[in-house]
Amino acid sequence: MSANWREYILQGIPAQLPPKKALDPSISHAPRRKDILSIEEKKLAVRNALRYFPSDWHSGLAQEFAQELLDYGRIYMYRFRPDYDMHARPISEYPAETQQAAAIMLMIQNNLDPKVAQHPHELITYGGNGAVFQNWAQYLLTMKYLATMTEEQTLHVYSGHPMGLFPSSKNAPRVVVTNGMMIPNYSSQDDWEKYNALGVTQYGQMTAGSYMYIGSQGIVHGTTITVMNAFRKVLTPDENPAGKIFLTSGLGGMSGAQPKAGNISKCVTVCAEVNPQASSKRHEQGWVDELIDNLDDLVTRVRSAQANKEVVSIAYQGNIVDVWERFYEDEIFVHLGSDQTSLHNPWSGGYYPVGLTYEESNQLISEDPETFKLKVKATLKRHAAAINKHTEKGTYFFDYGNAFLLEASRAGAEVMAENGIDFRYPSYVQDILGPMCFDYGFGPFRWVCTSCDPKDLARTDQIALDVMTEIKASAPEEIQQQMQDNITWIAEAEQNKLVVGSQARILYADAEGRAKIAEAFNQAVKNGEVSAPVVLGRDHHDVSGTDSPFRETSNIYDGSQFTADMAIHNVIGDSFRGATWVSIHNGGGVGWGEVINGGFGMVLDGSEEASVRLKSMLFYDVNNGIARRSWARNKEALFAIKRELDRSPELKVTLPNLVEDDLLDKLL
Repeated sequence: MSANWREYILQGIPAQLPPKKALDPSISHAPRRKDILSIEEKKLAVRNALRYFPSDWHSGLAQEFAQELLDYGRIYMYRFRPDYDMHARPISEYPAETQQAAAIMLMIQNNLDPKVAQHPHELITYGGNGAVFQNWAQYLLTMKYLATMTEEQTLHVYSGHPMGLFPSSKNAPRVVVTNGMMIPNYSSQDDWEKYNALGVTQYGQMTAGSYMYIGSQGIVHGTTITVMNAFRKVLTPDENPAGKIFLTSGLGGMSGAQPKAGNISKCVTVCAEVNPQASSKRHEQGWVDELIDNLDDLVTRVRSAQANKEVVSIAYQGNIVDVWERFYEDEIFVHLGSDQTSLHNPWSGGYYPVGLTYEESNQLISEDPETFKLKVKATLKRHAAAINKHTEKGTYFFDYGNAFLLEASRAGAEVMAENGIDFRYPSYVQDILGPMCFDYGFGPFRWVCTSCDPKDLARTDQIALDVMTEIKASAPEEIQQQMQDNITWIAEAEQNKLVVGSQARILYADAEGRAKIAEAFNQAVKNGEVSAPVVLGRDHHDVSGTDSPFRETSNIYDGSQFTADMAIHNVIGDSFRGATWVSIHNGGGVGWGEVINGGFGMVLDGSEEASVRLKSMLFYDVNNGIARRSWARNKEALFAIKRELDRSPELKVTLPNLVEDDLLDKLL
């Protein structure tokens, strides 16, 4: 089968009905979803699923799909999951008419690689419900379309469903993706459950449904910057993080970055995870140093790490609430605290109640979802109460944009500030990444070497390091720290063993850095220093790509944090400035209905056309967000956009006139 994988891609839906597949117990599977459909709606879900297949298969598949819906709450079409190994392959191996399409095929397979994806057989990459496709028929059709498309066609993908190839032009995106784009009044959590079960929409998270996930490395850099700067906020200049505790939770596809980031930041990381498979996976991959499943042993180990000023990451296999409460009882001081459980998805396995095992919780989700919901709310209240006790003793706690404070407030936990409007704890964007990075244009720029050759990745690391070092030499004081942190990051990237899946790297850079690095990559591909095209992209969690009032735009205070114009303009603007593919999503990070986010992919093939595209698109992709942030009167963004206006005469931006507080204070 593996030798013929190209033939299977080219056939799309197979000509003959493949045999049924048993569920693989060695793979982490998605929890059973909420039983929310009526009898008539379940019939509709089966009808919707059957339309992918010839009518003479319907009678057999109808019962099978109905059973999947009853057993799992979704129709995944397990029977049609390919038998070939799922992983990124060198771009030259893909059966494609264009390199751009082959690169997208590589990225899709990487998102579904069992070493990378959280629930690969349910086509979920990370976050509990961040899907690449809704079912395996969509995967098969999409890969066939990509294999056969020309440079004058565009594939349009509706929430995982490949609507088809439409005539376009060589300068148009090869793929346009939307995920979860609902009419606003139909964007609640139960709406996702219902319409996803019907097979008509999906939650694409950020880089899951946009084919740009690169494993936990994708977030580890941002987490490292956050943790380093959080320690800078609480430590004196003569102190360092060694032996000091960063306490958090979650070891999934995104949250798995935390222990690695803690090690790079040189502290003691304690990260709780209720799913033993998830914590074991991160340990096997080298992303966490030690596994402990007993609270007494954890306390003993942490005291030793504190006393010896160690740099170590520890995964506690259990509930985070137990850790917060026990550390308070035993007077273990926590310098930094946060949380990265998937609270965008609180009722379907994103957050687990204290006092129940992982298996008991999953059973409760499917058999008694209302009781599960009540237990989650009670746990959130306990969780917040324990954190409050620690912060009264000096712990610095920050929300990591996973909707922890939002869901805790909805559960009735004591997390509100005295004004009853704001949360008592800041988000990491409000306190750290917003003013330090996003407002200056620094964000998670990333690239993938499509040769799958580590030597190419090492070469691109060196290119990026050389470019950043050169830029830093003349950079203004305001961004010197950001430049140095990223130079250190890229210099140490290989030794930190960040790669899982494709040969990829992430680096925070501003518009100047991104364009110069990308141009240097394109030239390296042209002259053969890098042996195959390089895919550029970024996390949606960036300067311009995401409107999210509780995360990416939480440090915008003019009221526009609840609007989504920036993200929509960004995806449209990127699409006609040279992106190879673009995507726009409802949901991601903080939950469905709480955020609109988008991203892009760009293939650098060494051509002059790629050089023109990268300069045009990367400039807009960053400066769109800086302009919006400067209009919101953010001081750092005003500095950044004025600097850009000085060096880019074709750029014209509307700048705000600042109003004196005294004038308004006397007005009303």
